[in-house]
Amino acid sequence: MTQYRPETASVDIREEDPAQPDIVALLAQGEANSAALYPAESNHHLPLEALRRPNVRFFVARAADGTALATGAIVLHGDWAEIKRMWVIEPARGRGLSRRVLARLIACAEAEHVGVLRLETGVASHAALGLYAGMGFAPRGPFADYAEDPLSVFMEKRL
Repeated sequence: MTQYRPETASVDIREEDPAQPDIVALLAQGEANSAALYPAESNHHLPLEALRRPNVRFFVARAADGTALATGAIVLHGDWAEIKRMWVIEPARGRGLSRRVLARLIACAEAEHVGVLRLETGVASHAALGLYAGMGFAPRGPFADYAEDPLSVFMEKRL
């Protein structure tokens, strides 16, 4: 049996409703991954209903056959925004899809006249840390309601 390996060259990244069953499943995968790496108090996932608020732009990357491959969102807070729910399914990893989703989030933030993008990720999320650093995000301290946490890494990028 051949494992599903989506073609990522023809991926379409669009704003979508996160409450679709296939997207809910992807969000659950991301939460399970985080739960395997960090204790509950160090996980900061926005719940589904929060992802549907008017100040959230939620994006889905889909293969040509409609399969959801990745998600990412920005939460608008006036002149700054936070990146949330970046997730790529295992079979689609390693081919630049997370970079493309992040580029789409950055473009969306710029279109919304956001001056700074911020994020929180975990110290064990090496691929994410590499992605963000490679896309110009720099370390910073906690922001908004986040507290100092030895398992968290806070970053930002000025647009």
